[in-house]
Amino acid sequence: MKIGMIGTGWFSEMHCNLLEQMEGVHVSAVCGTSMEKAERLAGKWRNVSAYENVENMLDQEKLDAVYICVPPFAHGEMEKSVIARNIPFFIEKPIALDDQLPAELYAHIQEKSLITSVGYHFRYTDAAQRALKLLQGRTVGMALGTWMGDMPRVGWWRKQEGSGGQFLEQTTHMVDLLRYTLGEVTEVYAAYANRVMHQVEEGVTVADVGTVTLKLASGAVANISNTCIVPTSGQVGLHIYTDQGVMEIHSNQLVDRTKGETYTLQNQSNPYVHENEAFIHAVRTGDTQHIRSTYQDAIQSQRIATAALHSAATGVPVKL
Repeated sequence: MKIGMIGTGWFSEMHCNLLEQMEGVHVSAVCGTSMEKAERLAGKWRNVSAYENVENMLDQEKLDAVYICVPPFAHGEMEKSVIARNIPFFIEKPIALDDQLPAELYAHIQEKSLITSVGYHFRYTDAAQRALKLLQGRTVGMALGTWMGDMPRVGWWRKQEGSGGQFLEQTTHMVDLLRYTLGEVTEVYAAYANRVMHQVEEGVTVADVGTVTLKLASGAVANISNTCIVPTSGQVGLHIYTDQGVMEIHSNQLVDRTKGETYTLQNQSNPYVHENEAFIHAVRTGDTQHIRSTYQDAIQSQRIATAALHSAATGVPVKL
């Protein structure tokens, strides 16, 4: 299988490394915003062509699938080019800055019945899979999600028109994990503020603190809060409060505290490996059952993030 990689950042390199370890899979082309960036990444493996134009790469290479790993502001034309050529694609989250573009793209994806996968890797963790089983038979009252840390030191991230803000660019993982484990969200109310980062870094237009209250279709309620002002090690995870105790889902483990007992499960497998294997298997065989986040599904997580941004701007709840 020949794979094309759009993007030259950390996630692109990580996916390339994993793909190159898979039998019968080769990253044959890399496209970057400059030939220098593309050649730098392509040069890490043998027989990889470098491009600085997506159209040229897609026209000159016979690709079985494409990976799209670019910042939120860059989405749109590259997806249209890939879809127009009927090429299955894996895309890193978030899938856009708004929810209009994903809706437009999905209409074309649906027309062509394209296989897609989105990089919500928390779904592929051992912790999330075990949580799904343990939650069966329990009544969930509420959940608290957090993404507390520092600000990524890349220029586009600190600009609202570049990243869409922390809740959309980072905390979307907790939103998606909430949906995956507890079901769909029906209403969103958010409050954001700029407290620190605009005073210590140049050009910061994203909120650096935020809290979002969510109502779920099940009747449960949730809150997901984030900040990028913390200079020390951060706190990322989802706490679920049920009639049997408290469950914590973290990036590396699950902790389930019930009456008189604490159960801990450390992740043993690599979720990034699982999501790549699921996508490549689907492209090879047409069997998509192992893909846990399709483009269609990711649109729902995207809608929650954009609804939160609208709510924070207007001061009123948004119904989904």
